Amino acid sequence: MVDTLLVIGTGLIGTSVALAARRAGVAVFLADRDATAARVAEALGAGLAELPRQPVDLALVAVPPAQIGPVLRDAQARHSARSYTDVAGVKGRPERDVLRLAPDPASYVGGHPMAGRERSGPLAASVDLFAGRTWVLTPNERTEAAALERATTLAEICGAMPVRLDSGAHDTVVALTSHVPHLMASLTAARLREGPAATETLAGQGVRDVTRIAAGDPALWTDIVRSNAPAVAAVLRDVRDDLTRLLAAADVLAGDDPDGHAEAQHMVTDLLERGAAGASRTRPPSGPPSRLTRIRVVLDRHPGSLSRLLQAVAPHGGHPDRASAALDRDGVLLVDFDVPAAAAGAAVAELAGAGWEVARPGLAAAGH
Repeated sequence: MVDTLLVIGTGLIGTSVALAARRAGVAVFLADRDATAARVAEALGAGLAELPRQPVDLALVAVPPAQIGPVLRDAQARHSARSYTDVAGVKGRPERDVLRLAPDPASYVGGHPMAGRERSGPLAASVDLFAGRTWVLTPNERTEAAALERATTLAEICGAMPVRLDSGAHDTVVALTSHVPHLMASLTAARLREGPAATETLAGQGVRDVTRIAAGDPALWTDIVRSNAPAVAAVLRDVRDDLTRLLAAADVLAGDDPDGHAEAQHMVTDLLERGAAGASRTRPPSGPPSRLTRIRVVLDRHPGSLSRLLQAVAPHGGHPDRASAALDRDGVLLVDFDVPAAAAGAAVAELAGAGWEVARPGLAAAGH
């Protein structure tokens, strides 16, 4: 149960968590060394910009990886909460720092919601930032059950899908899926900085998609790379090897001598085919994961009704990639989607109250 929450660090992630928690009725307190950021978050409705007078159920530490240990140590010294978690994009170093510095490391469990934006700060926050997203929890051998339970509940309150991973496994995977992709986006964007005069005119959606995340906070990403340097370096070495082969192939193709062109083209094609195969792994797996509840909605024939339905379920963790649709024997369109189990009851009640004919499969329909 999480009835009270302290968010330490009111940037994009911290404020988004606070907004989602407030929507669920949680009493939220906000703290930030930047008083303006905390007041902006308060003005957005994310909670009260003050420290709680008694320990809250859970404290969320939303600061860069290198700061997790010291900030959590200080929060525990003030007896701020019964349990603690964080949202850092690296888990190994914060875990080691907490085990070394915190007075009560058992009350801490690492966390990483796999969501974000290229903008930072509380004004970039969104109550639906985590809807349908994975939220990794990394308990260690000393993590107590209550801390893991409260962090799991918070993830579900935010509409996310909690999964558990070892901190080392997490860091290895996110180096590949997050940290190096950010660096690759920055490398591409850095080339644009020195581009010719027509660069802006010829910049289409493709290059905007590739470079969007390069606009992230350089200081934060420097800390992330530094905190996960071994795993990042391992992926970069593989990228370097591919780039070396690709450059050699491009040099051959740029030459007038046709000898070697076929082999060079094969090398380029091989890279592109491997890229296409790898891109398929960025899509969510089919089938509902654990801790999800499937809800069915009967759709009317009004144009745009499906778009409105998807907007309505998004705050509860419903995601288009986990939705399916089929016609019944009478030609009525039925839409199934999965939401976190903790949000299912509220989703059914809200949709029914808004006039949707909605039911969990196997249960009686609610609404009209």
